[in-house]
This record gives sequence, C-alpha cells and structure tokens, in this order.
Amino acid sequence: MRPEDCEKAAVDLLQAEASGQQIGLLTKSYPEMGMDEAYQIQNAIYRAKINKGNHVIGWKIGLTSKAMQYALDIDIPDSGILFDDMLFECGGEVPAGRFIQPRIEAEIAFVMKSSLGGADVTREDVISATDYVCPSIEILDTRIVRVDAETGKTRKVFDTISDNAANAGVVLGPQRHKISAFDLRWVGAITSRNNEVEETGLGAGVLNDPIESVVWLARRMAQYGQRIEPGHIILSGSFIRPIECPSGTHICADFGDFGTVELNFA
Repeated sequence: MRPEDCEKAAVDLLQAEASGQQIGLLTKSYPEMGMDEAYQIQNAIYRAKINKGNHVIGWKIGLTSKAMQYALDIDIPDSGILFDDMLFECGGEVPAGRFIQPRIEAEIAFVMKSSLGGADVTREDVISATDYVCPSIEILDTRIVRVDAETGKTRKVFDTISDNAANAGVVLGPQRHKISAFDLRWVGAITSRNNEVEETGLGAGVLNDPIESVVWLARRMAQYGQRIEPGHIILSGSFIRPIECPSGTHICADFGDFGTVELNFA
C-alpha cells in the first residue's frame, strides 16, 4: 500500500465510526496489505483523533487466546489504542446508536503507576510498574464489515488491526487489587447476558498469564518508539469469546473475589 492509501483507509474508517455505516474489507481493496500497513492505518487514526482533541488513556491487547489465533490463522496478538471518550462507568449505559455492532469481552485490566517500555521489558518490570489490577469489560465494535457480501470472505487480522483492533470502549470495575494479591492465571469470570450465562474463562487463556500479555505489548510498542505511560489502562486480553450486545442487553461479568463489572446497552 502507498502512504496515501493508508491515509485514505484511516479517513474512511473514521467516517464509518462517525456515520455508523461500515466500509468494505480493506484486505479486499488492498490485497497486498500486511501488518506494517495495518498499523500505519491505525497510527493515522491515532493522529487524527489527537488532532481532534482526544487523548490516550491506555492500550488494549487482542487475539491473545489460542482459539482466536487459530481462527484468524496467526500466531501473535495485536494491539489498539484506548482514548478518553471510550471510558464508560461501571453499571452505566451505552447510548443507543453509539456503536454499529457492539460486542463485549471480559478481561483483567492493569493500571500503571510508572512508565514501561523497551525491547527487553520483563515480567518483573511489569509487576513493578503496575499500580493495581481490576476486573474490566472491553466493548468491541467494527467499522469494517465482518463478511464481504460478494465473496463471503471474512475479515483478516489486517482489517482488525487497521480498525484500531476493533476497540470501542472500556469499563473498569470498582475493585482494585495489588498485582500480588491474586494468581492472575486463576482469575476468571462468569459472563452473563440478560441473566443467562454466555461465557466463562480463566486468565491463563491470555498468553498463559496476563502479565506476559503486558510484556508483549511493551516490547511491541518499543518497535515503534512508544511507551506505556503512568496512569494508562492496559486491557490484557480476553479469555472469553465476544458476546453480541444488541439494544436492551444487560451484561454482568462476575469475577468472584476479584470483583464484578456491569454494563447496559440502551
């Protein structure tokens, strides 16, 4: 892809977000695109949002489970950017029409107290830099069609990365824990939609240990000259499949002793 193609794709994605009208698969329009071009498009969206007045509040890590990696035929996670207008209150309501096709995932969130970066970041560095961990819900949306109507082909990982890793929102539970208070591999959630259990899972599904997910993110960011900053929220990756959230949905992610997160979709 040419640089101007990446810029155009970013403009189209931002327009889709604003209008609620999805665009076609980028991998169909640009079959030659790869990982570098996908992150270039994501970075163009980042620049546009910053110029509009948004600011970064953190990062999300996606495709951390083997099931999702197998589904997309990849062997690495991806990442996206959290902006200030993506933060929702626990127990709050997502306004009708805010998103196109919202879904949610249950995750363990890390909130950082010091900066973290570099190609040689270790799990000990992550532990030292973490202020607290808490239960969270990530809201997903897609500004790109999931399936191409003409060919029947589905999105590829490059489409998802370009679309800010399908990132749309974040909800943090009120409970805050020292990172040493729990073995995060055994922190799990029973996630219900309208009082019916839809998904369950454990933190170990996230790269064997959610801490290792944050290690991966810090090292990947170093390749682009980026760092995790104090106060940033890091969504470490989902250990459940995405749950569809049409209008009228109530979501409850019960993490047991770790806490509970709830959200409503008007």
